[in-house]
Amino acid sequence: MRPLVTAVVVLLAATGCAADSGGRATLRVLADAALAEVFADLTAVYHQHTPHVAFRLDVGTRDLADEVEHADVVATSDTASLEPVRKDLGTPHIVASNALTIAVAPGNPQKLTGVRSLSRQKLRVVLGTSVGPLGRYSREVLTKAGVPVRIRSEEVDSRAVLSLVRAGRADAGLVYITDMKTAGAAASSVAIPAVFNVKALFPVAPVAGSRHLPEATAFVAWLTGAEARALFHKYGFQAP
Repeated sequence: MRPLVTAVVVLLAATGCAADSGGRATLRVLADAALAEVFADLTAVYHQHTPHVAFRLDVGTRDLADEVEHADVVATSDTASLEPVRKDLGTPHIVASNALTIAVAPGNPQKLTGVRSLSRQKLRVVLGTSVGPLGRYSREVLTKAGVPVRIRSEEVDSRAVLSLVRAGRADAGLVYITDMKTAGAAASSVAIPAVFNVKALFPVAPVAGSRHLPEATAFVAWLTGAEARALFHKYGFQAP
């Protein structure tokens, strides 16, 4: 498994700094790697509408139990990820959904035709770790299809899986459909039929102990509305 990697983006109000002053609030948002681009856009748009609310966006794979007390909003790729910290959160809202696809090298040189092709013995297949959202969804797909797979490695999240495929260190990997938008010409994909696929749900919740609970709750509520829905759609996500 690769080490955890966290990307940090800090968005500040047009005036002032990260420290709260003059009624301003800076919300720390913990978001799954699959939400990196769309949440950068969502927080920027919300800040334009609500200038007194700025964001510190922490994107990556982490143990929520270790960090939730220092956050204001949590956004994950499945509801199971919230269970260990459910008592620390306000009401979760499902803001988007997704599905899986098979990432392969450009042009699909292994000539994979679907999920059952993953059972080939010499194929280098990578999946998300079994304790993470992507890994849980991936194993659900394989179970539905009745496909035994020899796993080359397990990675912390979808971006790590995609990176191995893009680098030529894996022949195939299960990732979210939305991840392929970040791959460009460095990877192709093979569709997974709906009968074997999953509906990946993305919940977001305010942290109950946040010093800025009203602002955090308002932001989460905005994520369920039409403007946020359009931004999710822009990045390939579907309605819940």
